[in-house]
Amino acid sequence: MKTLPISRYRFFQKLQPLSLLKKITGKSVTGCLQVFSTSGSWSIYVDEGKLIYACYSEKMFEPLYRNLQRLSQQISTLPREIHEQLRAIFETGIENQAIPNPDYLAICWLVNQKYITPSQAAILIEQLALEVLESFLNLDEGSYEFIPESFLDDMPKFCHLNLRLLVERCQTPRREGAYHQTSPTSQSNPSELFKINELKPKTKSTPNSSRTNSYKPPTYSINTNEHRSHRITQPPAEKKIYTILCIDDSPTVLNTIKSYLDEQIFSFVGVTDSLKALMEIVHTKPDIILLDISMPNLDGYELCSLLRKHSNFKNTPVIMVSEKLGFLDRAKAKILRASGYLTKPFTQGDLLKLIFQHIV
Repeated sequence: MKTLPISRYRFFQKLQPLSLLKKITGKSVTGCLQVFSTSGSWSIYVDEGKLIYACYSEKMFEPLYRNLQRLSQQISTLPREIHEQLRAIFETGIENQAIPNPDYLAICWLVNQKYITPSQAAILIEQLALEVLESFLNLDEGSYEFIPESFLDDMPKFCHLNLRLLVERCQTPRREGAYHQTSPTSQSNPSELFKINELKPKTKSTPNSSRTNSYKPPTYSINTNEHRSHRITQPPAEKKIYTILCIDDSPTVLNTIKSYLDEQIFSFVGVTDSLKALMEIVHTKPDIILLDISMPNLDGYELCSLLRKHSNFKNTPVIMVSEKLGFLDRAKAKILRASGYLTKPFTQGDLLKLIFQHIV
């Protein structure tokens, strides 16, 4: 039986997982393949035919915590109890599905807070993808849908994995040394495995050259400009608290936004008077500004224009918030160089997605 076209098949049918994966490996394919079964759902994100992330709905955080625990034995900046902090911050929105893919947000946060480097995030994502694909390849029946636009579109990308080589590794009887730098696919032509973004290997020998030269790349392209060993010792970095300043004449809206933001990551400042807002912004120097368009005395457009003329805030992310954001509203906000838009009413997931796009 042939698997139906990749676009959509809502009703359960016999599936051929390999056939589905083959259909999303083309260079022109970007988006998310969602596959549903009675036991759960799989989400496989690709960018130009390369896998950038994969997750299984029933085990979203468990594999992440398990692999982070292994990594913590090799990375001095990653505390062993990091899963407890991630659980407190990111699992709170799971029950009502307010935050899509909070596990990926957690990885972005780990990189942003300097617990792990982008290259270590790439290793982590590869291991998670292997676990997800192993269960996916055993799927016999289900439904699926391919969505061209996905939650990860505007998020940082840490690697581009070769799906064919990942599948070959999954079909190997036993994967050994999950965090070793060699892999069953490393004997293939390096050009088939990955391409590093305009990087050229250094030819100059160093005292550690024997260790460096023994490295065999895994199945991914690391989206970073760093060449480092996986076992890295770094001085502990101070964890940044991001200041979010919100200007809205409704105290209810301010309180709602404040409740959506975790105090371990964000410091919230609310302002109801737009005339006093500029002085508060100068005093606070926020990382992101949420600006309601419809306010008395000085509306959001006027305030955004003033901010963009101020040398200290010409590049500060400014998110325009309104109950209605039509074409003309968006065009005007774009002319004033607003960074994004948020339409009321919005969910916690809508807010966090937009914030993370500008701070990660």
